[in-house]
Amino acid sequence: MIELAILGLLQETPMHGYELRKELATKLGTIRAAISYGTLYPTLKRLQTAGWITETATEADQTIVPPMTSKRGRVVYKITAEGKERFADLLAQAGPETYDDAGFGVHFAFFARTDRATRLRILEGRRRRIEERREGLRDVLSRANDRIDAYTLELQRHGLEAYEREVRWLEELITNERSGRAPDFRDFPADQAGDASPETPRPHQDRP
Repeated sequence: MIELAILGLLQETPMHGYELRKELATKLGTIRAAISYGTLYPTLKRLQTAGWITETATEADQTIVPPMTSKRGRVVYKITAEGKERFADLLAQAGPETYDDAGFGVHFAFFARTDRATRLRILEGRRRRIEERREGLRDVLSRANDRIDAYTLELQRHGLEAYEREVRWLEELITNERSGRAPDFRDFPADQAGDASPETPRPHQDRP
């Protein structure tokens, strides 16, 4: 999924590695924890080998290049014509991998550039995935109430409420998509506006 994110950002403008990592962190929210330089640069190398991006040398800007990365700061990455085609192909995918936390978050981050039919398929798939998790947790709670302590039970109930909130959020988005309306995140309370920019709304934090 980081491949989709990198190609999407480079389609907006060329960047060097440090800028790219900062933009990935901003764009992807809580997914950013997985984006280290040890992950980023091998991915950039792979994309370059595939012909989807290219690099050019430039003077390093010492005011923004972080320690230990001065040489990399002199390299600017650009998307190629083939890379733009690859980005479009990735953007059009709506399979099961786009329903999971990381996959959904990255795709949602680029929903503005995704066609409505694909957005709707991803949202409906994500809703089914969260409904499955919700029903599974309900089943666990119905069978385990007398076997777990009060704090664990409260944590499980909190998780159940989080799933229910996300299902409602997804249903609202699906309704908007079907009616041709775009969600207006400007109306979100300040503590929720950041959650609307994916990875997925904050409510469910069940990644491994």
